[in-house]
Amino acid sequence: MYRKIMQFLKTWKNSEHRKPLILQGARQVGKTYSILEFGRTHYENVAYFNFETNPKLNETFAEDISPNYLIPILSHIAGQTIVKDKTLIVFDEVQLCERALTSLKYFCEDAPDYHIIVAGSLLGVAVNRAKFSFPVGKVDMKTLYPMDMEEFMLALGEEQLVNQIKNCFQTNTPLPSALHDAAMQLYRQYLIVGGMPECVMQYVQTKDYILIRHTQDTILTSYLNDMSKYNNLTEIKKTRLAYDNITVQLSKKNTRFQYKLIKKGGRASEFENAIEWLCLSGIVSQIYKVEQIKKPLENYRDIDAFKIYVSDLGLLCAKKDLVPSDILYMTEDLNDFKGGMTENYVNVQLSISGYTTYYWESERGAEIDFIIQRDAQLIPIEVKSADNTRAKSLKIYMDTYNPAYAIKLSTKNFGFEDNKKIVPLYAAFCI
Repeated sequence: MYRKIMQFLKTWKNSEHRKPLILQGARQVGKTYSILEFGRTHYENVAYFNFETNPKLNETFAEDISPNYLIPILSHIAGQTIVKDKTLIVFDEVQLCERALTSLKYFCEDAPDYHIIVAGSLLGVAVNRAKFSFPVGKVDMKTLYPMDMEEFMLALGEEQLVNQIKNCFQTNTPLPSALHDAAMQLYRQYLIVGGMPECVMQYVQTKDYILIRHTQDTILTSYLNDMSKYNNLTEIKKTRLAYDNITVQLSKKNTRFQYKLIKKGGRASEFENAIEWLCLSGIVSQIYKVEQIKKPLENYRDIDAFKIYVSDLGLLCAKKDLVPSDILYMTEDLNDFKGGMTENYVNVQLSISGYTTYYWESERGAEIDFIIQRDAQLIPIEVKSADNTRAKSLKIYMDTYNPAYAIKLSTKNFGFEDNKKIVPLYAAFCI
């Protein structure tokens, strides 16, 4: 299946300023597959080392971590000669060997001709440990997310539809209604399947939602296991409580995160470490309210007001145990959850596209779901789960800040009216 990360990896390989690359991201997003596929197609050979399946590897890094010492030993373990520029060296599950991470500093300084990519599912958690030296400034870093809506459609053989969607997005012209309806159906399928590559592959091959749900439940179980394995004993219960509650809060009319909803009397001091763990592990993302619409937005965020979204829509639906037919037909039973689920979907697409997202609230309660910086402009994005065209909050925002334009995501077809770029939900990846 096509992954956009391949283009990034090609650029990295050919860069004069290439450093060892750390590819991070949540479990099961396709890090290992993407790296090995890239190595297979762009190098003469791949030397692959997995610190989870081969714990004895740690002993290799216990004493000397200089490239001159490591390369002959790693060549022996891999059963092949590691050659500069021609071999891709892969360290997988590298969070289990902190010394291997530290060694990247010396590969960067003393042996830059070796091509190294390391991957880890909980690097964000491991990186915060104080007992080892992280190679700051000596590595390139990239986060891999689940597959976005474009990659999902391409996996299903819809390349022609993807190209037409991109063209309509650029020109603000409606997609033919039959294609618009087909794309909306694909969007609802994506909500159920999500972007985990194994789930997408199963959907392409079988269209069996029961099999996919079983895979999603397995991934959710692995997340819970990680919360126990890579966490302080005192934080395990709090982290699980916070994670379980995130999907509950997405069903509220106001999706701003509230500690008191995790448990009665819950406070930031009790749960902020748990939420930081979930964010660092890549399982969720936290978006802050901005108090002023000025550049840089980061300077005006309110650290006490934020929303939390999960990293994958399929896992969100599995966690809520939603029935696939309810999502495919958007039944009234889901009315309380539709808004939060749709916001979550849009945040996932924007994050994969590289945006840092924020939201805005007026003193009187008008709210804009997302503010992003696009083409040097601060652009408001309004999200509707249906084709509801009333957007009082967006009018208040536009009257107050006079943005270059606004983006409105809903089930409506492409268009441009009242300085609003109308974009159907399935085309959020185009932004």
